[in-house]
Amino acid sequence: MKELDLTKGSVPKVLMQFAMPYLLANVLQALYGGADLFVVGRFDDAASVAGVAIGSQVMQTVTGIILGLTAGITVLIGIATGARDEKKAAATIGSAVWLFAIIGAVLTLLMTVWHDTIATAMHTPPEAMTDTRYYLLICSLGIPFIIGYNVVFGIMRGLGDSRSPLYFVALACVINIVLDFVLVGGCHMRAAGAATATIASQGISFAAALCYLHRKGFRFPFTRRDIRLNGILSKRIIKLGTPIALQDALINISFLIITVIVNRMGVTASAALGVVEKLIVFAMLPPVAISSAVAAMTAQNYGAGLTDRMNRCLKSGIGMALVFGTAFCIYSQFLPETLMGIFTNDAPVIELGAEYLHGYSIDCIIVSFVFCINSYFSGQGNSLFPMVHSLIATFLFRIPLSWIFSHIAPTSLFPMGFAPPLATMVSLAICLWYLKIWQKRQASSGIRAEC
Repeated sequence: MKELDLTKGSVPKVLMQFAMPYLLANVLQALYGGADLFVVGRFDDAASVAGVAIGSQVMQTVTGIILGLTAGITVLIGIATGARDEKKAAATIGSAVWLFAIIGAVLTLLMTVWHDTIATAMHTPPEAMTDTRYYLLICSLGIPFIIGYNVVFGIMRGLGDSRSPLYFVALACVINIVLDFVLVGGCHMRAAGAATATIASQGISFAAALCYLHRKGFRFPFTRRDIRLNGILSKRIIKLGTPIALQDALINISFLIITVIVNRMGVTASAALGVVEKLIVFAMLPPVAISSAVAAMTAQNYGAGLTDRMNRCLKSGIGMALVFGTAFCIYSQFLPETLMGIFTNDAPVIELGAEYLHGYSIDCIIVSFVFCINSYFSGQGNSLFPMVHSLIATFLFRIPLSWIFSHIAPTSLFPMGFAPPLATMVSLAICLWYLKIWQKRQASSGIRAEC
C-alpha cells in the first residue's frame, strides 16, 4: 500500500493528495445508487424509480451506520500511526475484523426480517411497493459485503492510504453499471435487478481488496494471532464510532421522515425527492471527501501532538470544500432542470425536483464549514459533539421546518428546499461557538505545537 505520512509536508498539498483519491472513490461509490436510478429511469416507469429511490434511501441509512462505526477504526489507527505505535495499530485491525463480523450478522438478520415492515412504514406509494420490497430484501442480504467493503477501506485510510480504495471502488463501479444494464435493461428485473447489481459489485470488490491486503500486507508485523477480539480496543472503536454512526443514522432517519412527508404528495413528488437526494449525494461528495481527509490527517497529527498543523488542516479543508459547494449552488440556481434531466425524462418530476433543488443547493455551501469542523473534532477522539449539534439541528429545525413548509405549499417542493440550509445554519453557529472554546483549551493544555 502507498501510505502518506500526514504529519509532514505542506498542509494544503498533503491534504489534497490524500483527499483527491478519497473524492474520486466517493464519486465512484455514489455511482452505485446513481447508476441504479439512471438505468431504472431510462427503462422503467415512475413507480420503479420511486422504489429504487425509497429503497436506496433506507439502505443509505444502514450504510451510514456502518460508515460511522468504521470511522472509529480509521481514527484509532490514525492516532496509533501518528504515535508510531505499530503494535496498537495491528491489534486494532485484528479486533475490528471480529467486531464487524458480529455487527454484520446482526444487521443482516434485522434488515432481512424487517424489510417488508420498513417499506410499509415509509408510506411507500402503492404503485412502488413491490419494487421497494425487492430492493430492500436483496440489499439486506448483501449487508456483509457492504460491511467488509467499508471496514477494509477504513483500515487503509487510517494508515494513510487513500489511493488503494479508489481502485477497488472503480472496479465495483464498472461491474455495477454493466450489471445494471444487463439486469434492468436486458432482463427487465426493475428494482430487483438494480439491487442485485449493487450487491454483486460490492461483493466482488471486497474479495479483490482482501486478496490485495493478503499479498501486500502492512508495513508492520501482522499475523493471525492479531486477529482476535480485544475488549478494550473494541470498546474504543465503538466509543469513537457510535456517535458518528448515530449522527449519520439519525440524520438519514430525518431524510426518511421527510420522504414520508413527501410520499403523501404522490408518486411524482416521491420520485422528484429521490432524484434530488441523489443529486445532493453527488454534490456533497467533495466536502465529505475533504472532511474525511481532515479527520484522518487530524488523527495522525493529534497522535504526534502537532496542534498548529491540525488547525491549519481545518482551515485548508474548509477552503477546498467551499470551492465545490459554491460552484454546485450557483449552477443549481440557474440550470436545475439540466441536473434533474440526468436521472429522469418525466417532465412533472423534473419540474417538482427543480423547485426543491433551488433551496437545497444552498446547503452545499454551509456544510463545507460544518463537515470539516465535525471531522476536526472526531479526529481528536471527540465524536460526541458533532452528534449533539447535528441532532439539535435535525430534529428541532430540519424536520419541523419541512413539515411546516409542506403544509404551507402542499403542491410544491420549493419552500421545503430551504429547510436543510436553515437547519445547517443552526449547526454552524453551535460549531463556531464550541470551536472557539475547544481551541482555547488546546492552547492552555500544553500539547506540542509543530516545529
